[in-house]
Amino acid sequence: MKLLLPVVSLLISAQVFSQTATRYETHISPAGLREKLNYIAGPETQGRESGTHGQRLAAAYIENNFKSAGLLPGTPGGYQMVFPLHVDTLLDVSFTVNKQKLARQADYSFNFNSLPTMYMDAREIVFAGYGLNDSSRNDYQGLDVKDKWVMVLEGSPARSSQLTPRQQAMQFQSKAVNARNNGARGLFVVSKAFPFVAPAQTAGGPYLKKRAASLPLLYISPAVAGSILQRKVDSIPDLQTVIPGTYKTNMELNVVKFTKRLPSTNVIGLLPGTDKPDEYVVVTAHYDHVGMEGGVIHPGADDDGSGTVSIMQIAEAFAQAKAEGRGPRRSMVFMAVSGEEMGLLGSEFYGDHPIFPLDKTTVNLNIDMIGRITPNYKGDSANYVYLIGDDRLSTELAPLSDSANRFVGLQLDRAFNGNDPQRFYERSDHYNFAKHGVPIIFYFNGVHADYHRPTDTIDKINFDLMSKRARLVFHTAWLMANKDEMLKRDLPLRPGSR
Repeated sequence: MKLLLPVVSLLISAQVFSQTATRYETHISPAGLREKLNYIAGPETQGRESGTHGQRLAAAYIENNFKSAGLLPGTPGGYQMVFPLHVDTLLDVSFTVNKQKLARQADYSFNFNSLPTMYMDAREIVFAGYGLNDSSRNDYQGLDVKDKWVMVLEGSPARSSQLTPRQQAMQFQSKAVNARNNGARGLFVVSKAFPFVAPAQTAGGPYLKKRAASLPLLYISPAVAGSILQRKVDSIPDLQTVIPGTYKTNMELNVVKFTKRLPSTNVIGLLPGTDKPDEYVVVTAHYDHVGMEGGVIHPGADDDGSGTVSIMQIAEAFAQAKAEGRGPRRSMVFMAVSGEEMGLLGSEFYGDHPIFPLDKTTVNLNIDMIGRITPNYKGDSANYVYLIGDDRLSTELAPLSDSANRFVGLQLDRAFNGNDPQRFYERSDHYNFAKHGVPIIFYFNGVHADYHRPTDTIDKINFDLMSKRARLVFHTAWLMANKDEMLKRDLPLRPGSR
């Protein structure tokens, strides 16, 4: 019974704080969210790709909103924290197998960001079946792939249904992680679909350079796979009978890029605390998106226009409370992050160069896609949100989320807190706080068919549900900002991989 007393006391205190918060949550309204999203995801910002004019327009809009709300500049030089991006232009690429030059897109393809400037001259390759490595199957067992190029088949022997482009991209990523974890130097994925456009590849150029790839990755046709293995191959079924192992070959790959440095920014507003101003609650969302492809705008209304306008509305609610003498005890930091779509670059830069000490940051609440409903959701599809990571670093965090939710009434779904093959915990900006030991919560509505497509538009946003989710973040932040002590960091840091 003694073990329960601290939790009971904590929850009673939380309820008292949240009762005060309810008078300010009305600032987070469907109408207010819609008004801001009409600009953030509108045509003027052109998809908000990092390093572009559209991204800079969005940053200026967010800065002006923070100023109007009464937030102070979050950096010594103003509201915007500048960090570098790199723009790559492909100058030359050639790929030769057994002295036969191959044609890009017809024989092989790659995501521009998955290959650095490099030269490869290989005389052997390791064939590793489907490249799976999980609790049910390990295709790398008995294979020595350290510092070698590996070839795997797309898909899996157990899955026959058609994958969506997003599912396919995630599967390729998982295969790359498996190869890297086993020490591979690079990876070929054999795909049945050629001519082939690599997942998430942007048409044209130049290209924004993402975080350094986990390892070089190319997609090749079954015929090219046969050339590498020096046997006749017409389709993937012809490769299913190949015994995993090391095979002699002769391959040369040459990639030449030119890189130019460009700036991007995180937009940061500060609301100083009352009696604990040197401790911080950081609320984040990324405001960048993928821009335009072939002249077509990708609006990113859900990803992550929904999170961006939510943190602006939450900031207004806190600022109003402070103006009426009920400001938070801890300082509130509201940060709209850029470079997320390029590999969490803006939040990574902040994590490596924090303006507010991370050991004094009690929590990061990160919002990334809260405006939609995932198809075929198994629970109450009109009244849910996914919470990711609240069980990772502090035993206090999940109970506080539950307590804050008493004033909102959402179904809190923690399905991705366990063994998540999609690795959502590592795929948004909270990760760059968590890896430094800061407790986090990632608020998420799940995936949908409009992800990174021109069809992620404002008309598909459920503003009533979105405002409810944003209010949950507000109430949770209110509790974090006003509790007597910072969150305990009493769970071991479990490092993820990217």
